[in-house]
Amino acid sequence: MRKHFFSGIQPSGRLHIGNYLGAIKQWIGLQDQYAPIFGIVDYHAITVPYEPGRMPMRVLDAAAAYLAAGVDPEKSILMVQSHVPEHTELAWVLNCLTPMGRLSRIPTFKDKVRQTPGQVSMGLFDYPVLMAADILLYKSEIVPVGEDQIPHLEFTREIARKFNTTFGDTFPEPAEVLGKGAKLLGLDGEFKMSKSLDNCIYLDDTDEELRKKIATAKTDPARKRRDDPGDPDICNIFSYHKIFSTEEEQSRCAEGCRTAGIGCVECKRILLERMIEMIAPLREKREEYLAEPDHIMEVLADGADRARAIARETMGEVRERMGLAPRER
Repeated sequence: MRKHFFSGIQPSGRLHIGNYLGAIKQWIGLQDQYAPIFGIVDYHAITVPYEPGRMPMRVLDAAAAYLAAGVDPEKSILMVQSHVPEHTELAWVLNCLTPMGRLSRIPTFKDKVRQTPGQVSMGLFDYPVLMAADILLYKSEIVPVGEDQIPHLEFTREIARKFNTTFGDTFPEPAEVLGKGAKLLGLDGEFKMSKSLDNCIYLDDTDEELRKKIATAKTDPARKRRDDPGDPDICNIFSYHKIFSTEEEQSRCAEGCRTAGIGCVECKRILLERMIEMIAPLREKREEYLAEPDHIMEVLADGADRARAIARETMGEVRERMGLAPRER
C-alpha cells in the first residue's frame, strides 16, 4: 500500500516557474511511489491581508495549474485545506505542546516581523503549527519542500517527537525532499523569485511576455558589450540554462560566454525557445481546466472527502491517546 504525504501551496495568485520546479514537478514524479495529498492551503493564505472576493478564483486557479502540471486525481488527492476541519483541530492539539519561545525563533517568522512589523497576527506567529498539523495529519514520512521551508519541517519533527513522547508513538518524523528549483533566482539575478518583487516568470505568461522578460533579464555584469567575455558561473541566465536547455546547448552557451563567441542576445534566444517548450503546454492545459470550473470543483470535493476519511482516522487515534472523550458517531 502506497504511503501518504502532504504538500501544499497557498492560493496566492499566479504560479511561477519557481513554484513548479521547486514543488509541483516533484509531486508529479512521486505519484507512482506514494499516495500524495496536495493541499491548496487557504488557511495559511489568510494570515496576511487579502481580498475575500478574490479567494475563490485564486483557489480555482491554483487547482487548474496543479492539474495542468500533471497532478492525477486517480493517483493523488487534490483538496482545499479549509474543507478538512481536522487540520485546525490537530493544530490546536499541537499548540498545546508548543512553547511560544520556540515559534519566535523560526527564521521565516523573524523575516516577516522585519518586512511587515505592523501586520504580524497570531495566525502568522502560529503558521508553523498549522503547517505541522497539515503534514502530521496524514502521517507523512516525506515532504517535498524548498530550502526556505526546512526550519518549518525541523519544527514539525520536534513537535511529532514531543507528542509521541508524551502520549505514545503516533506520528512519523518526516524527512525533506528538496526540489531542484529551490535556489532559482528571479529575473533580477539578486533575489529568490517572488511575486512581490515582480521578478517572476509565470506559468501562464504568453510567448510574447516571456520574450520581453528574458530580453531584460540580468546577465553577467562584466559583459557590457557583445565582444566582452563573461563567466557563465555567475550569470543568472546560465543558471536557467542548467534547468531548461540541453547539455549541448549549455556547453555551447558556456563556451560562447567565456570566449565572447556568442552574445547575451543569442544566449537568451536559445533559452527562450526551451522555456516556451515547457511553459506553453502548461498554459494551454490550465486554460482548458479553467474553462470547466464545475469539473475542478468536483475534483476538489472528491479530494476533500477522501482526505477527511484519513484525517478522521488520525484524529480518532490522537483523541484516544490523549484521553479525550470519543466523538459521537
